[in-house]
Amino acid sequence: MEVTTLERTLTELDHVRLLNLLRRDARGDGSPQQVRVIEDVLDASALVPSREVAPDVVTMYSQVLLQDTQTGQRNTLTLCYPADAEPAVGFVSVLSPVGSALLGLRVGSIARWSTPAGDEKAAEILAILFQPESSGDYAM
Repeated sequence: MEVTTLERTLTELDHVRLLNLLRRDARGDGSPQQVRVIEDVLDASALVPSREVAPDVVTMYSQVLLQDTQTGQRNTLTLCYPADAEPAVGFVSVLSPVGSALLGLRVGSIARWSTPAGDEKAAEILAILFQPESSGDYAM
């Protein structure tokens, strides 16, 4: 999967934590392809201090409202680290295809990813319902 270098923005803290996660990923929490996708996102994103990230940017532990571009179905997802992932309740790992597609995008952007079955998916980010940084939590 190719990562487009759209207007992705990461906080410096998220960037450091994700780099550390990838370095520690000896257990293989993410597939080699997904690890490469996250590495590409990390390399291609603009970095900002946590206190300066715009409130419409998907950061770690942001809760986002998505709308499938094909079906119109809406879903709420929270982007998290692999240890906290519970897809059945909407907590998706940043190492998953949808998680890496969302990271650093803004409200109004289209996230694109491939499912494990190989289907191409796309969803528009309609809103960020919660972003730690905009709530004053710069260390989450």
